[in-house]
Order: sequence, then C-alpha cells, then structure tokens
Amino acid sequence: MSKLFVILGAVFMMIGVGAGAFGAHGLKPYFERFPDLAATYETAVRYHVYHALGLFAAAWLADKYPVSLTTWGGYLLVAGIVIFSGSLYLLVMTRQNWLGAITPLGGVAFIAGWGCLALAAWRA
Repeated sequence: MSKLFVILGAVFMMIGVGAGAFGAHGLKPYFERFPDLAATYETAVRYHVYHALGLFAAAWLADKYPVSLTTWGGYLLVAGIVIFSGSLYLLVMTRQNWLGAITPLGGVAFIAGWGCLALAAWRA
C-alpha cells in the first residue's frame, strides 16, 4: 500500500505544480476578468499540494503501521484532493457556484483521513 501512496503522492504533486503554474501564467488574463476567482483557485492548489505531500506521510505510516486505518487514511486524502480541490478547480473554470456545495465533502475527507492516520499511530 505504501508504494501506491508514494505513486499517488508524486502524481498529485506533479499535477498540483502544473495547476499552480497554469494559474499563475495561463489563467492570468482570466483572473483579471474574474479577480474573485483567483483566491479560490489558489486555495484549491494549496490544499491539493499539502495533501499530496500528506500521501507521503500516509505511505510512511502504511509501512510502519500496516493496518486498515492507514489505508483508509491514505484513500481519504486522495478523495479529499479530488473532491475539495477538484470542485474548486471546476468552480473556477465554469463559474458554477453550486460546485461550492460539494467542496466541504472534500474537507471532511481530509479531516477523516488525518484522523485515521493519527488513530493508527496512536493504537500502534
């Protein structure tokens, strides 16, 4: 499982760095037209990258404490990236504000994922 989380972490980091560069350069004219969306995009990238790094922690914990809680923790971080950051990326690109209602589900996945990792370490 740790190998999968390392691979996913690296792939999500690669995508996060690309998304950040795209936002800073490729979307600059777009954000000049819609300045309120720039902060939303930046939040999406920031949480994306933080939790991609978190997958490396999940990989380490999966090696150190190979229990189902570490696996759940890693998968919940993946789900959080996809749901939280993904919904914000889509909101920025489509300007469909209803997508903001989905974003907190990703936040809950982040919190639950970190909780699972903490609990796995606590119990070990």
